[in-house]
Amino acid sequence: MRAGFNWDPSKDAENHRKHGVSFKEAQAAFLDPNRVIARDAQHSQTEPRFYCFGRVSDGVMTVRFTYRGAVIRIIGAGYWRRGKKLYEAHSKVHQ
Repeated sequence: MRAGFNWDPSKDAENHRKHGVSFKEAQAAFLDPNRVIARDAQHSQTEPRFYCFGRVSDGVMTVRFTYRGAVIRIIGAGYWRRGKKLYEAHSKVHQ
């Protein structure tokens, strides 16, 4: 079964303004065969949340998300140094 994606349009607009990344673009991080999925314990009070660290173009994108049934709901995304470090450490992909 293949998962789909969704998101809150107002959060998408705010994320694009603040971080220069749309949630539509953020979907690409999940296509990286070396992606790393990690639990986001700090933001999992009301529902389990996760990070996806995946290579998109020339960088490593960090995507915060949760599962809603078979749907991946994107909560935030950006290119952050900490995400790149975790990706490189866990996927064993080094430049």
